[in-house]
Amino acid sequence: MPSNHRTATHIFLLLFALCTSACADGRSAGTAAAAPESGGVRDSSFAQLIERLSEPGGYFDTDNLISNETSYLHVMGGLRNMDVSGGAYIGVGPDQNFSYIAGIRPSIAFIIDIRRDNLLQHFLFKSLFTLAENRIEYLCLLLGRPFPEDPGDWNRRSVARLVEYLDATPAELDFAEVARATVAATAGGFGYPLSDEDIETIRRFHGAFIEEGLDLQFESHGRRPRGYYPTFRQLLLETDLSGRQENYLAGERDFRFVKSMQERDLVIPVIGDFAGDHALAAIAALIDERGEEVSAFYTSNVEYYLVQDRSFHKFIANLRRLPHDEESVIIRSYFGRNFGYLHPQAVPGYYSVQLLQPIENLISGYDEGRFRTYLGLVTDGAYEFR
Repeated sequence: MPSNHRTATHIFLLLFALCTSACADGRSAGTAAAAPESGGVRDSSFAQLIERLSEPGGYFDTDNLISNETSYLHVMGGLRNMDVSGGAYIGVGPDQNFSYIAGIRPSIAFIIDIRRDNLLQHFLFKSLFTLAENRIEYLCLLLGRPFPEDPGDWNRRSVARLVEYLDATPAELDFAEVARATVAATAGGFGYPLSDEDIETIRRFHGAFIEEGLDLQFESHGRRPRGYYPTFRQLLLETDLSGRQENYLAGERDFRFVKSMQERDLVIPVIGDFAGDHALAAIAALIDERGEEVSAFYTSNVEYYLVQDRSFHKFIANLRRLPHDEESVIIRSYFGRNFGYLHPQAVPGYYSVQLLQPIENLISGYDEGRFRTYLGLVTDGAYEFR
């Protein structure tokens, strides 16, 4: 076996041995592993920040393990053209945020979601970034597939080649179980208090990735996946409108940028409601403390539900609090059959549409009496960027 493969496998098995020995000493899986800081256990500032920013969670009827927005990368060229970069990033949902983070290169990122489960899923991702040296190791750990020989040699290979390897390599029971145990234990080392139920939820989410592999799809509770929902494979291979692959796992440089942010505790999961009284206001205060401004706020289609719930005005009030400038933008998603309306920026073959709007334009337009309906928001508020 080549030496590089021996090294990667040895590190992985050593981490598992440390986790299991700690559990044998009477500690729970949630506290077994220390985060890999320089020689010690991570301090509690990360956990305290999550607690400081979060508010009580709520319910939403989807698992959101992966996105259902096949078009999620279509705004990448527009973000470059509008010079959206640096600053503070805010987003919602699972790992599509990492692709926006890789493209925008913010100095700090907040992932706010009303579901506590989203915070736990981001602990799963954070653990994977901690354990993996590169993209192929990250995907193998996530999907329970054994590492290839010489994983370091895969750094220059395309994401399509990584997908080919994963498609050709079935999940391996022993490897998958070691991966689940190690990832769950690592999640307990970030200083945030996780209950046994939380750890089991992280293991369950990880198990879904392992069981379904690249065929995993977004699911709504009680409803079968719809035909237009992309698989995890499709999301990895998607491109921007110029045909450029821009998923955060498409290249080693982007992966390492997100990994670095994760290791420095600069991707902060927050439990919160866009229209809530605390979370976004607390995030705004922290961004202001740092002397920064929001570069992008990815809202997915959450605004649709805020308009339905008649709480959109509260979201606007929270947007006012966020430090922003003329280049700060909303990234939103529109789904094609809402209202039976085909959006002018819809791309043939895509059910979802990604839209951009400057934050200041949204606030000023709302003050002028525009954007009172969701259809008006996604039409009058959609900037043409193609």
